[in-house]
Parts: sequence; C-alpha cells; structure tokens
Amino acid sequence: MIRDLTIEYRKNPIGIDEKPRFSWKLESEKQDVVQTSYQIQVVSGGQLMWDSGRVESDQSVLVPYKGAALKEMTVYQVQVSVWDNCGELGQVTGNFETGLMREENWNAKWITHTLPAEETACPVFVRSFSLDRPVKRARLYATACGVYEAFINGRKTGDLFLAPGWTSYHHRLQYQTYDITELLEKDNEITVTVGNGWYKGELGFDARPNLYGDRTALLAMVRIEYEDGETICIGTDTDWHVETGEILFSEIYHGEIQDYTKERRQVGKAVLFEHTDDIGQIVAQESEPVRVTKRFDVKERIVTPKGELVFDFGQNMAGLVEIRLPKLMGDRLVIRYAETLDKDGNFYTENLRTARCTDTFVYEEKQVGMLVMPHFTFHGFRYICVEGAGTETEASDFTACAMHTDMQPTGTFTSDNTLVNQLQSNIQWGQRGNFLDVPTDCPQRDERLGWTGDAQVFCGTASYNFHTALFFRKWLRDMAAETNPEWGVPHVVPNILGNQAGAAAWSDAATIIPWTIYKVYGDKEMLAEQFPMMKNWVDYIHARVSKNGLWQSGFQYGDWLALDIESGSTDRTGGTDKYLVANAYYAYSTRIVRDAADALGYAEEAKAYGDLYEKIVEAIHVEYVTRSGRMVSETQTACVLMLYFDLIKPEFRNRILETLELNIGAHHNHLTTGFVGTPYLCHCLSENGLHGLADEIFMKEDFPGWLYAVKKGATTIWERWNSILPNGDFDESGMNSLNHYAYGSIGSWLYEKVAGIRCMEPGYKKIRIQPTLTKGMTEVSATYESIYGTIVSAWSCREGKICVDVQIPANTTAVIQLPEKEAEFTVGSGRYHYEYKTDTNLKFEKYSLESTLGELVAEELGRSMFEEMVPGMLEDPLIKFALSMTISDLLMQDAQAKPMYLAVIDALNAANSKL
Repeated sequence: MIRDLTIEYRKNPIGIDEKPRFSWKLESEKQDVVQTSYQIQVVSGGQLMWDSGRVESDQSVLVPYKGAALKEMTVYQVQVSVWDNCGELGQVTGNFETGLMREENWNAKWITHTLPAEETACPVFVRSFSLDRPVKRARLYATACGVYEAFINGRKTGDLFLAPGWTSYHHRLQYQTYDITELLEKDNEITVTVGNGWYKGELGFDARPNLYGDRTALLAMVRIEYEDGETICIGTDTDWHVETGEILFSEIYHGEIQDYTKERRQVGKAVLFEHTDDIGQIVAQESEPVRVTKRFDVKERIVTPKGELVFDFGQNMAGLVEIRLPKLMGDRLVIRYAETLDKDGNFYTENLRTARCTDTFVYEEKQVGMLVMPHFTFHGFRYICVEGAGTETEASDFTACAMHTDMQPTGTFTSDNTLVNQLQSNIQWGQRGNFLDVPTDCPQRDERLGWTGDAQVFCGTASYNFHTALFFRKWLRDMAAETNPEWGVPHVVPNILGNQAGAAAWSDAATIIPWTIYKVYGDKEMLAEQFPMMKNWVDYIHARVSKNGLWQSGFQYGDWLALDIESGSTDRTGGTDKYLVANAYYAYSTRIVRDAADALGYAEEAKAYGDLYEKIVEAIHVEYVTRSGRMVSETQTACVLMLYFDLIKPEFRNRILETLELNIGAHHNHLTTGFVGTPYLCHCLSENGLHGLADEIFMKEDFPGWLYAVKKGATTIWERWNSILPNGDFDESGMNSLNHYAYGSIGSWLYEKVAGIRCMEPGYKKIRIQPTLTKGMTEVSATYESIYGTIVSAWSCREGKICVDVQIPANTTAVIQLPEKEAEFTVGSGRYHYEYKTDTNLKFEKYSLESTLGELVAEELGRSMFEEMVPGMLEDPLIKFALSMTISDLLMQDAQAKPMYLAVIDALNAANSKL
C-alpha cells in the first residue's frame, strides 16, 4: 500500500546536512483511494527523536522533520504509517545519516603539494594507518579543489566520478560521504588522487587554465567508530605525503595519459593549502553524483578508407571507454573519440575544435589484459579510433561507459512510429549526455558550459524524462550565488565567462526553471529559496527599461540559430526583433514572479509584480502591435511568443494566429524557429486549434525538422537543424555539436499534447489527461512517475475504434477529456479503460501535392519513376530551380503533368506505409 519512502528526494541517504523532508507513495488496486492520516517516527540509537503523532492530512509529499535537533554524523531510522479512506494501514521504513553539518566538525586541514607548475602528473595524497579493534562503522568525508578519487587498500571508495562536482567554487564547494566500513583491514593505506578538473584545468572558449586557482588541494577525513564506542579521526594534515602515479596528464577537454611502466614515486610531504579564503561554503553533496549508468559493447568493427581501426558503439553519449589492454604494435595505445564518421566513412573530429579528446596508455607486455579507464575526463562520442594496438585486437576489449548525473528515469513515451520512438530516445540521450553535474551545452568540444538558455527551454521536457529536483536545485543555488544587481544573471553557470550583462531567454532561467520545478514537485521550500533571485532578475530588467517601459538596450541572443535570417547573413540571432523577444520574456518572467509570490503567500509582492506585468503587456502592445492587430515582427517566433505567453489582446489573437499559419504555409509547413521559438511552436499551435498543423510540422522528415536528423542516423539531438547536410557534408560554422539537447524540448509536447499528461496542480496533485489524436501515430503510450506515483495515458485509434487507458496514482485526482469528446469529467485514483467508435483515420500520407519536387526525388523510388516516365528530366540544368517548388506550384505551370506527379506520390505513400 505504501512504497518509495524518500528522504529529501533520496532513498536512505548518507551525509545530508539539511533538515530532511519525507515523501512516500500510496498504492492500491482500488479506485478513489486517498490518504486520511499519517504518522512519522524517527529514532536514533534507540531514542525517539520525533513522533508526529497521527496527523489527519492527505499530505504525502515533502513532510518536514519537526523533532529534536539533529546531530552530526548520526544514523536515524524512520518509520511512516499511513491510513487511507478504505480503512487500510500501510507502513514503510527507511533511514538517513547526517553529514558533518558544520565546517568546524572537519577534523582535518586543507593540504596541497609542492610539485612544480610545469608538472602535469596528478598528485596522489597518501596516508597509512592501523586499527586494533573491530570497527562498527567507518566513513570518509572528502572534497577537493579539483576532482578526486579515493582508494583504500587499492579499492575505490564508492562509484562516483568527477567528485566533488562543479560549483561556483568561490561561493560553494560540495563534499561527499562514503561508507568505507567493508574496505578496512588491520593495516590500511588511503590514497586520494586529485586531477585538475574544472577547478584548475583548461576551460572555456580559449581553454584557459587556473580559472579558480593554480594548485589542486584536498580536504579529507576518515572517521572510524569502534564497536566499543570509541571514535577516532584521521584527517588531512602535513603527516600525509605526496606521490605521483600512473596518471601523467589529465584534462577534461583533452583526455588523459596513463603510464603503467612507472612506479609510484614519493615527491615530498603535503603542505598546508594557503588559499582557503578563496573557497566558499563547504556543503554536503546536493544532487545525485555522476556515475556510469549504462555500458555498451561494440556494435561494429570498422576499418575506414584511410585505414583507421574504428569501433562503433551505436549510441552517441558522454562518458569513457573501459579497456582490456590489448597487445601493442608500438610503445603505447592511443584512443581518440568522435561523434560521427564523415560521408566517406572516415573518422571525423573537426567539430571538436581544439579539444583533443584523446586517451593514451603506456604499458608493458605483462600488463596486457588489465582493465583500465580514464579517471578525470569525459568525452562525447559514439566512435573510437584505436591506434597502436595489434592486429588481433578484439572488439570485446572495449566497453563504452555512459556517464551523467545519476537521476532516476521518470518518463516513457512510445508509439507505433519507429521514427518518433527514435526521436524520443535521442531526446533522452541528449539529456543523459549533457546533464553531467551541470546542464552542459555539449559534451564533446572545447566548451561544455552550463548555458542558462539551453537549460530553461528544456527543463520541462527534462523533468518528464528524469527526476530533476536535486539536479536543478544544486545548479540554481550556484546561479543565485552568481547573480548580482550590476550584471544580472550569468549566461553560463558556473560563470567562467566573466561579467556579461544579463540577456533575455538565457538569464530568464532564473525564473522559468524554479517555477517549472515547483509545478513538477510542488516544493514550496525550494521555490521560496529561489524567490529572491527570481525577483532580482525582473528588478534588473526593470532598472534598465526605456521611458516607454520596455527593455530596448544591450546585447541579446534573439531567437538564436533561427532559420529566418536574410540569405547569406551570418547573424545567428534570427529574424525576430531581438527586443521583442527580450520584452516578451520580461513580461513572462514578471508574470512568473507574480504567480510565485501568490503561491508563497507574499500578497504585497504578488500585487506589485502583477501591476508591473499589466504595464509591460500594455507597453508591448503600444510598441509592437498596430491598431489593427498586425505585429512589427511577424516571424514564426514572434507570433508564437505573443500567443503562448498570452501577450495579445483577445480581439487580436485570431489575426496573429492567422499570420503564424500563413508564415508556416509560406515555408511549406516547415518551421523556421531557433532556440527561443522552437520549444513553444507545437504547443502554441495545439493549444489554438491547429494541432493538425503542429503534427505536420513535427512529422516532416526533411530539413528543417526533428525527424530529419533521425533519418540521417542521429542518436542524440543536434545543435543545428542541418548539422549534417543532405549530401553528407557537415555544417562549417564552428558550432556543430551532434549532442546538444535544446531542440529536444519538443519532448514536452509529446507527453502533454500527444499523450495528454498535464499538471493541473503543483506536484501533479491534480492531473489532466487529454490525449490528442496525431496523424502518423495510431498507438501511443506514455508513463510518468510523479512524486505521487505512476501516471499512465495510452491510446490507440485504428479500424474504426478509439481505445484509451488511464492510470491515476492514489491520493490524487484527474480531469479526463477523451479524444473527439467535448465533455470532461473528474476521477479519483485507479485504472480506467474507454473505447468507442470513430471515423478518424490516422494513416499519415507523407507525400502530397504540397510536397516539393526535391522531397519526391530524394527517395530512390521517386527518382527512378521520374527517370522512367520522363528520361533526362532530372539531368536538366533548370531542375535545380524546381526542386524547392511544391507540386501544386509546378502544376500551375504544367497541369498536364498531374497524372505523373500523382503516380509518384501514390507510390511513395504506399511504400512508406509498409515501413
């Protein structure tokens, strides 16, 4: 009846420093089940710390601990009892362990090394100690300026990578807690290797080193509790000594060099680290750590036309490769990484820019067969090129290890359309590859920064796919720390780009992400924590408006990478007026702050920002909308922003919608939107009675469209709609990541509009189920593991019948509106099945008279039919001018060709329906 007890969003966490909140889920096969009361008991060492008593309430999410003060480094047992309206009692148990809680509890000192500045080998801090009694419990608490891995007696502590993670080091630095009880022996050695990582390593567009400091450092403490109750601590100090080991070089962008022919070499004693004033508050691990979450065997062994030995893992990802060292032909094994092969089948690395993305291993014959892996780097790759290995090297020697923040999967979306299913996989793998401690823009080239714009457009989709509460809370705390009145909200967080004035859509992450996370999880405490930053961003803009009340100065990204720029232009900001974009977001963020204040009970601020919002909307109308309802900028993105953000007066909505529809039609029902317009385009159309048009845009398989990349073999989302051109060439802008999640924001449309799972009250306490029939898919099923439990919406429409299956978790309610039914109705928890007759046919006719000639001849069948019916037609020099024209346009010039075109269209549709 009760499952998934989480404590501050985690199961049985150790090393937490915040007062915890408890959540649980009710389960029942019955309908209309709700919780009527709960009781929470917390015990430590046999002593009752808190008994809530039986509380008459349906609250089952984020119930705060209200007992006696928690002690540091202490284990607490938790029991939750729940009664429901069916008279049933359920119980669940768990535990949590506090961390150090205060910095004065560190029985350790910061230490560093005295290696010369030119030395690239990673320092290894070493300490030996002996134990004389049985151990009850042992913990390692550790952090570093850099990234570290700890070993006890040669065995790694935990399964984390790149700890302590990337934070705004001058403000905040995380530490981790490890259970090392089972690793201890009578005589012990602890070794902690520290790599440059984000702290000292090369970072940013110019790959500058030492952005936070010029020397790595370590703070660590082993705490051992004997069975007899005595406790000892072994902390870092000048009794530790420093060695160098097999890691001779390690950089995030460039990879790692390991030399197993070198012995460990002691290079001196540890010295105290003198720059502790440059380190911010030390806090316990706030989000899930980075782990290896999936492993891939080689899918194909390839010898390229250039003679390169290449292995294909079949999936673009971020991570590392584990290697069983093969026999060498020379003196070292070199592994290079790439996302793709070029059109000739050769290894392609030009889109990596200056990132070398190379791992090198030096070893002797006796070490052949040893398992090795890099430690302090990561790569964006699908392919590896192996150099220096013997001809007998086997594919089984290499295993790809996908790494990312270990968020729990929450959502699934499947259909009977294989291209759409692959797109959904691409969206999720784009998130996996880029949610690596911070939301990076790409995992492969010399960038990998926490761009705020990318994160805010994708956060809704991200929270359907994975549990994001802790991931975003940790990152938002850094954003808040680096926000200030002079510069606003940074473009990247942590901010390594220096002082840049805040920019619309990017800096609006400060309002959009906290509000989105509040709606997904109903976490008022998190919303209240971020509310000052949310206000500060709106206040920052308000302080810079012109006399007309609008923000019309300073740098803006506009609709980044939109396709509606003038031919030949290199401007990446798109064709939409940049300040229209800025002010649409100004209004949107102000409305969010108003709503957040209202949710938090801040009546005075709710009124103030509500009044400001009304003034902004009116000023936008004066500046950008004519008296007859035309807009100054009538691009797709401009129309979408004005409609989706509800900035248009009711009497003008239809005209703006018609303008949007005409613009889309003028582009043969293709999108022209960039980073700003794309996330909202299909949502906007579906919400305004044009779901069929949204569907047609979504289903396009040529450029530009989501399925174009799928048809080109993509396994992640691309940075550009045509990162790979139809002829196999690559975009040469210098910005061409093949793992760049922003355009994956279409995922929320699949969940919310196609499958119809929508949030009506924060945390999905109340749910709307409103699936929308979508051509090209006759069967859809989506699940979402909300904080209350599993939500399911599945439908099919075929052979004259619609079937809908719904599952609503206990302790919630849902409003259901079935496809092709006007009435809506409310249900409680349970499973529901509906079926009824329909005349709707969702068979998708991919080709029509509105298809271009280029689309028809792009298919081998279409090309062969034209060549058979009109020999030489496609060799005519003038044909290149006709390829971009629709068949309807061509028939206006030659109506007698209609039977030929219809024959090709029918044949292609028939062939497509068999796929």
